[in-house]
Parts: sequence; structure tokens; C-alpha cells
Amino acid sequence: MINAIKQDDIVTDIQSAFADPHMVAKYTEGPPRAVPGYTSMLSMAAILLAERAREDARILVLGAGGGLELKAFAEAQPRWSFDGVDPSAAMLDLARQTLGALASRAQLHQGYIDRAPEGPFDGATCLLTLHFVDAEERHRIASEIHRRLKPGAPFVAAHFSIPAGEDERPIWLQRYSAFLAAAGLAPDKAAAARAAVDAQLSILPPEQDEAILRSAGFSAPTVFYTGFTFRGWVAYA
Repeated sequence: MINAIKQDDIVTDIQSAFADPHMVAKYTEGPPRAVPGYTSMLSMAAILLAERAREDARILVLGAGGGLELKAFAEAQPRWSFDGVDPSAAMLDLARQTLGALASRAQLHQGYIDRAPEGPFDGATCLLTLHFVDAEERHRIASEIHRRLKPGAPFVAAHFSIPAGEDERPIWLQRYSAFLAAAGLAPDKAAAARAAVDAQLSILPPEQDEAILRSAGFSAPTVFYTGFTFRGWVAYA
């Protein structure tokens, strides 16, 4: 999940947006506009999972609210089944709507990683979610995902990640704001979105993100996606 940025709305409290029926109803419009190469990132994630997951794989999707990644994965692999986890009941309801006829292939669980079934799973994803928690909690989540995966199973993660250095963060956040404006968001709203992201998200440098994956038990974390302030990795249990 990511802040639900729209032309007519600006979210100054990012996490509260996922409980706001008005914002939830329009959530699926947001990530394709607010995340560079979002649709292609989902396609790449499905390909990376399929490299090691069997044709009838069971996939864990953490942060499944809205259902966009569930739908993309279900359409890419017609025999996969899914367990989707998200703390927002409203976002899970939206996921069911997004999935439509595909909904029977996904079991949805309200809560955090501790509510996820034990598995073992053939693969897992956590997209646009880990930037909501600090480094310690990120490590715990990654460890819990690792524990639920079969040996060698792929894990795909993507979220805000900005190079280290005191000058890097403002530069990259300004570029993010400029991207939002180029996508059609009014400049003042793009600036407000930048401020909300800066104040409310836990954004780590890529080296720390990779170190967390390794310390949680994953091997060979490799960057597969970079879109301005976002990065994505694949790693293996």
C-alpha cells in the first residue's frame, strides 16, 4: 500500500487514508500514477516468483489491501492460490472487489504478519508496505515471512528506499514530488504529498534494506527495480 494520492485529495495523514471510505474507494487509481513503472514492477514480481514457484504455488501477499498485486499475479499464473494479509478491513473489501471472479483463489486475513497462515509458502511478496514500519519491526516482519517460506522460495519486496547521505533525501523527495506533478497532481498537492512522505514514512538506504533481508535469513538479495524513490528486491529463503 502507498498513500492514496489523487488530483482532488491530498492525504496529510497517510495511514489514516486506509480507513477513510472516500480514499479507499479510489485507492486503485493511486499506485499506477504515484509509483514509477508500477504495472511493470508487478509484472516483474510475478516473473521472479515464477522462476522458482511451482505451477500450483501458494503465495503469501503481505499488504494485500486494494488487491492490485493479487489480481496481477492471479492473471499471470492461473493455477496459483494466495493468502493476502492486510490490517484494513476496508482495503480487504476493496481487494475482493478488485479481484472479482478471481476472488475464490485468495484467502484474505485482516491483521499483520502474525495473522498470516504458517504455510509453508512457495513465495511471498510485500509491496509498498515496509516503509510504514521502522527498521526493528521491518526485521521482525522479514523474519516471520522467511519462517513461512519453503527453503529456496523467492521473496519480493518493494518500497521507498533512498541512498544514504544528508543531501540525498531532500533531492530524491523533490524528484518524487516532481514526478507526481508530471503525473497530473497539482504542484501544491505534490509538495504536500512529499512533506507527508518525509514526515511519516520510515525510509532507509538500500544498503540497510538489504542488510535487514540478510539478517532475517534471506540469501542473495538483488535489486530488480528502481523507480526514483522506490526500489525492489528479490531474495531467497
